[in-house]
Amino acid sequence: MIMRIFRWIGIGMGSLIGLIVVALLGIFAVSEWQMRQQYAIPDEDVTLVIPSDAASIERGRHLVADVLACVDCHGSNLAGKVFIDDPLLGRASAANLTRGRGGLGGQMSDADFVRAIRHGVKPDGTSMFVMPVDDYVNLSRADLAAVVAYVKIVPPVDNELPPNEFRPVGRVLHVLGQINVLSARKVDHAAPFPDAVPPGPTVAYGQYLARSAGCTGCHGANLSGGPIAGAPPDWPDPPNLTPAGELAGWSDADIIRAVQDGQTPTGRTLSTVMPWKNYHNMIEEEIAAIVQYVRSVPPAPYGQR
Repeated sequence: MIMRIFRWIGIGMGSLIGLIVVALLGIFAVSEWQMRQQYAIPDEDVTLVIPSDAASIERGRHLVADVLACVDCHGSNLAGKVFIDDPLLGRASAANLTRGRGGLGGQMSDADFVRAIRHGVKPDGTSMFVMPVDDYVNLSRADLAAVVAYVKIVPPVDNELPPNEFRPVGRVLHVLGQINVLSARKVDHAAPFPDAVPPGPTVAYGQYLARSAGCTGCHGANLSGGPIAGAPPDWPDPPNLTPAGELAGWSDADIIRAVQDGQTPTGRTLSTVMPWKNYHNMIEEEIAAIVQYVRSVPPAPYGQR
């Protein structure tokens, strides 16, 4: 009897191990297929006239450094860096965008840059890794063209980076829908360019900036905050920015100080997960527009992203 029990336990354990192996192989196969999936972006959607005048290039520099916070991942010189390297989740390297050794600047066409920024698709047609295209897809034609114009003229920097890598736990979480690191899967590739919004201290321009600069990406489309699915465990949960949250008691000056200096009215310093050090250099018109937009959103319970 005892031998029979042990035999059945052994069979059960063997079956369980077999099921786990099959499941892991399935997860690997699905994640690998998704990583290798090709995205065909119509030529007409990536054909922009890239300006070369000084004003447009300065506009691109301002967007890259102070609004879109591209420099947070790619570095102030756009030479790239490894910004995630977890032994279980994976490694994410922000590319060297310059024309230096290891850089992409000399290899990518204007259309390649547009395809990458707006669609999260690499020149080979596969998805980019951890690129916030769901923010950048909100850029107008003129602003996207200005960004490309600036990236094309940055000085070359030699910096060779290790490739991105999807590791076991990262693959499991991705297939289960807990994280999404494949950028091309985050956007509707058939969506048209948004209409240009005239700059000014208006709700409409504030909404445009909030969507493009990542405010809605972290705080949610309705700014109600709450945990971000798949965010690193040391990231703070974004607060509720609607009138149902603590900003209801803040003055406009309080909001401006938080966005530009990372300081709350109580003297608390905000986490640099919010790139307030980059937003510090937003111009007065942009900050005023964001305040107008934040003031305009209806109250929503915390976490109803």
